[in-house]
Amino acid sequence: MSAPNHDAGLGEFGYTNKLKRSLGGFHTFAAGISYISVLTGSFQLSYFGLGLGGPAYWWSWPIVFVGQLLVALSFAELASRYPIAGSVYNWAKKLGGRHVGWLAGWMMLLASIVSISATALAYQNTLPQIWEGFQFVGDGGNATDAAVNGIVLAMLLILFTTLVNAYGVRLMARINSTGVFIELVAAVALIVALALVVVNPPTVVFETAGTESAYGGNYLTAFLVAGIASSYVMYGFDTAASLGEESIDPHRNAPKAILRALIASFVLGGLILLFGMMAIRDLDAPELGVSGLQYVLSDALGPLIGRLFLLGIFVAITVCVLAVHTAAIRIMFAMARDNALPGGKRLARVSPRFQTPVLPAVFIGVLAVVLLLVNIGRPQIFTAVTSLAIILIYISYLLVTIPMLVARLRGKWRPTKEEGRFSLGKLGLPINVLAVVWGLGMTVNLAWPRTEVYNAEPPHHWYLQYSAVLFVGIAAVGGFAYYWFVQRHKVGVLADHAAGTSASDSAAPGPDDDTTTPTTDREASSLA
Repeated sequence: MSAPNHDAGLGEFGYTNKLKRSLGGFHTFAAGISYISVLTGSFQLSYFGLGLGGPAYWWSWPIVFVGQLLVALSFAELASRYPIAGSVYNWAKKLGGRHVGWLAGWMMLLASIVSISATALAYQNTLPQIWEGFQFVGDGGNATDAAVNGIVLAMLLILFTTLVNAYGVRLMARINSTGVFIELVAAVALIVALALVVVNPPTVVFETAGTESAYGGNYLTAFLVAGIASSYVMYGFDTAASLGEESIDPHRNAPKAILRALIASFVLGGLILLFGMMAIRDLDAPELGVSGLQYVLSDALGPLIGRLFLLGIFVAITVCVLAVHTAAIRIMFAMARDNALPGGKRLARVSPRFQTPVLPAVFIGVLAVVLLLVNIGRPQIFTAVTSLAIILIYISYLLVTIPMLVARLRGKWRPTKEEGRFSLGKLGLPINVLAVVWGLGMTVNLAWPRTEVYNAEPPHHWYLQYSAVLFVGIAAVGGFAYYWFVQRHKVGVLADHAAGTSASDSAAPGPDDDTTTPTTDREASSLA
């Protein structure tokens, strides 16, 4: 299918494509799998899962996979029809109207910025173990030094991802694809290496390490908390569709990339966790609740080999943050060209030289660094920040799956029947229902105000324990209030980005901004 046909599909949203199509199938797959990044996520929070749930927390991995697969299948059907920048934002707008779309885009944008900061902090759990020279602040012997040093390392990483994304999508894709290839090779090699040094039988994944004692002997409660470690990893697969306007044959490649990224991550991550737990020499070692799988690597494989694999994790963290930053830029760009954000015209400008929106790359990088500074003197906020990102992601996904379910029930959602396109057929409704149930359940579990999640280390403050509820509430209510009273009157496709194929494509200018083509709720939620 030719690029003009792809771009013609944007006319349903009122857009003309300002981005260059240059990404192939592997590039979009790489974007999805690097956002998920099993080596980053599984290692970053393995200490949390092992410390609060013991090896038995492994079962959260397949459970989360099945739940997220339901969401991914729904997204794949959407991507086969609408592979568009800022996927979640535009999908929610198409299915639920522009108000729902704005809230979904806003939550996803916030989540992405928080994810950049939280994931970049993973450098601290990796680089100083590769070489002690990476511990620039103190000796890393106390939590405050580690937190401050983590901020320094994270800032350097965010500077790198900002420069790469500002330079253009081709450079980003090359670095990301190379990094993903290294990550995949390292993941397979790590699985083999751990399999060769196992000391426990596979039944080790039934060991709770006595963690239920902290919850009155109820392991289910411990499991629900520990399972957050798996929930942190398996999201971001929609990135493959968010690069749709820069991809070749996205209607077919984006759905495949979404599903392949999630499935590959599940298989590789599940085997790494399984063999990693089978390689634990001392299930009671306190280091498991502090360093997690990083400790297992050094203990089971030896310091030298362990450091070699940590280099692979370093690459994985780098391309993960790069992919998250890339996805955040597409969301900001997508909202900006609808004039749905302050300064929309500037944020939506595509650089003629780099053929990418440069200002969003810089702006998002600055916001991520500012968020990192909150961690100074408050090392306990790391896990809280991580959990907040996950909650926002799940909510933004719900703002797609719920309107999609409503559209199905009303008979307004008709997936494409074009040959070669992805479609769930009659399974669409039950899968969509289960995806919504899953999303609601996980959102409640993630937002539950548990001390061990949101204020695990002293000093203990009530506002930290309830930070998820407070942050999400302020983000949703405060953000939407601004939109409703200020920005919604200005919303409409910017003239520079509007499709001008006919007079009907260009309505009269909006009352507050003569550079936009306003979109009514009915137009935004109509389904052809």
